[in-house]
Amino acid sequence: MSRVSLKKRIEQSRDIFTILRAANPNPTTELNYTSGFELLIAVILSAQATDVGVNKATAKLYPIANTAKQIADLGIEGIIPYIKTIGLYQTKAKNVIATAQILVDKYAGEVPRTREELEALPGVGRKTANVVLNTLYREPAMAVDTHIFRLSNRLGIAKGKTVREVEDKLIKVIPDEFILDAHHWMILHGRYVCKARTPECDKCSICMHCDYFHSSPRL
Repeated sequence: MSRVSLKKRIEQSRDIFTILRAANPNPTTELNYTSGFELLIAVILSAQATDVGVNKATAKLYPIANTAKQIADLGIEGIIPYIKTIGLYQTKAKNVIATAQILVDKYAGEVPRTREELEALPGVGRKTANVVLNTLYREPAMAVDTHIFRLSNRLGIAKGKTVREVEDKLIKVIPDEFILDAHHWMILHGRYVCKARTPECDKCSICMHCDYFHSSPRL
């Protein structure tokens, strides 16, 4: 990314997020949680699953067990009935129980605050760590999921062939005043407007700042 193109992308990014912020000043995750631990578990469960599906599962799970000790005490067989409607539930059950036990043994049941500690937990990769760092601890981390990856490339503000490449470019082009909430704005826009197969450009508030929109043939 050259100096000129970087400046252009920063300006483009500023225009985009100014519009998104005006429409939704306080965006947040659609995962339901009331504590840092609940958020962490919900994010682990959300891999290759919908937020709606995760919320349905945790709505049954959390009234029964919603602390690290309570989840760890359930054990793998104990938690499966609550999460079996979620994809990859068997692997996730093992990861959730192992993570809960580590939190009990090493962190007094609390969610650690550093990327290194988070990524050392079973079932927690860079994306999950970024979600927790950003949403729970309000750090300028950018969790790139399929929606953000698609949106970044379509808009043109952060084109890349890998998730990490897009993440690194987004951190560079998104102005500081928007970086804490950019993750949520982009996910919501990608989920409900800039859809994978049928982007709703006619309903898009930021289409005039989008490379994909300007390059697509118009009737």
